[in-house]
Amino acid sequence: MAITPSAMLALGTPCPDFNLPDTDGHLIGPHDFSVKQPLLVMFICNHCPYVKHIRAALAVFGRDYAKHISIIAINANDAEAYPDDSPEKMVIEKREAGYIFPYLYDESQNVAKAFNATCTPEFYLFDNKRKLVYRGQFDDSRPGNGKPILGNDLRAAVDAVLNGQPIHFHQKPSVGCSIKWKPETTT
Repeated sequence: MAITPSAMLALGTPCPDFNLPDTDGHLIGPHDFSVKQPLLVMFICNHCPYVKHIRAALAVFGRDYAKHISIIAINANDAEAYPDDSPEKMVIEKREAGYIFPYLYDESQNVAKAFNATCTPEFYLFDNKRKLVYRGQFDDSRPGNGKPILGNDLRAAVDAVLNGQPIHFHQKPSVGCSIKWKPETTT
């Protein structure tokens, strides 16, 4: 399994605007959430072993922080080449994983490009001014490395933002499967 690191979008970058369909067909974007709360945008998919590895912990994270931050997950993979990542399979994945946050499909892959997303999973935390304050990994756990899946890095970043504190620790790139780009959108 090939490992792709995140590109580490520059801190302070404004949240790109977008409007994508969720698993129920409703269009959702950052503007649909209160600016009184931080916003977490995650790039995930259904078939990636790295996402599957943190799947249960990601669902718990979503439940733990649902009242404190706004959360959006986005799948940007080419569903034609990777049918396990199709919108129909996303409906099943959201239900089986227990995700309570919206799971959106970026068919054009333009949103992934706007975020400079490169891998799944990948996390982008924006403060209530919609400026990027954290980008990086969930934690140090990877398939097969034996480290517990706790979400320590992302939790520490969210907790710091919620407490009005700067994020002082080194932000490590997320690693995972590369986003499966459509042939005409190769980066």
